[in-house]
This record gives sequence, C-alpha cells and structure tokens, in this order.
Amino acid sequence: MPVQPPPGQGAPAAPATPATPTTPATLRPEDWITVLAMALLALITFVNVVVRYFTDSSFAWTEEFSVFLMIVLALSGAASAVARDQHIRIEFFCNAGSAARRRRLAQLGALLVALLFALIAVLSLRVVWDDYRFEETSPGIGVPQWWYSIWLPILSALITLRAIGLLRRRSRQSDAAYLAQDDEPGEAQA
Repeated sequence: MPVQPPPGQGAPAAPATPATPTTPATLRPEDWITVLAMALLALITFVNVVVRYFTDSSFAWTEEFSVFLMIVLALSGAASAVARDQHIRIEFFCNAGSAARRRRLAQLGALLVALLFALIAVLSLRVVWDDYRFEETSPGIGVPQWWYSIWLPILSALITLRAIGLLRRRSRQSDAAYLAQDDEPGEAQA
C-alpha cells in the first residue's frame, strides 16, 4: 500500500532544470598521480632513513627523485584544486558584491590561471628541448635531465585544460546557481 503524504502537504516539486555540475565528471588522473607520488615519497624516505640508520650513509638518488616527486605532487594537486574550484583566492574580493560580480571574478580567475599555465607549458617545452638537445644529465645520478623536465609542460597543460573546464562551467552557470553552489554545506571554502 503506497504511503500518502499528510493532508495539506504534497510531494516535493522536482527541479525544473537539471543542475549544472560544479566539478568535472572525473578527477581520477590527478588523484592517482597524487596518491602515487605521495606513496613513492613516503617509501623512498622510509627506506633512506632505515639505510642511513643502519649504515650511516644514504642513497644518492633519493634527494633528486624526491624533489622531482614533490614537483609532480604540487602540479597534480594544483590541477585538482583548479578543477574543484578550490584554488587560492582572496575572499575579501571574491565574496563581496553581487552574484554577477562574484561569478565574473570566478571566470576571470579561471581565465588567468589558464593563460598562466598555458604560457608555462609553452615556455617549458623549450627547456625540455634544450635538455634533450644538449644531452644534459641530472647532477645526482646522471640520468637525462629531460626525464624530469618533461613533466612540467605536461602537467601545466593539464592545469590549463582544467582551468578552461572551470571557465566553461562558470560561464554556463546562472548567477543564482553560482551562489547556490557557493553556499552548499560541506563545500570547502578557499
């Protein structure tokens, strides 16, 4: 037997339009890169501490590889933060004013992030090419330097794509939808 609502109360109305997604459908690549980088950093550091404790010497390659992993971790975390719209901003300016102003500032922020990281991606390609062309090697273990530097343009391009996606989502949202998404409980405030 179906349950009837109490007298005077109808069923809640369904939303007239589907909600615009506020985050991309998948952030798995960034999340997996972050998890793997953190796990490798922890493992390398642990092994190096144990070896240093028992032998009074450490592996030569650990510092060089740890710095590389920290850079990958920072860039993959930045891509995830941009996609989730949790990047650093000055709340005093971003949360003041009308809904239209706030949404426009969010669009401007996403556009500037996209432009900055597109520029970094393009300029760092030259660094990678020079590392490859001049056969530069890393100072610690002597592997080709481009093995490390190739990740800067790749991850910068990923951040650029995530910022463009955020810009598109903010451009499709109405001012009211932007404010409603901003006021959702559980949403991290940057």
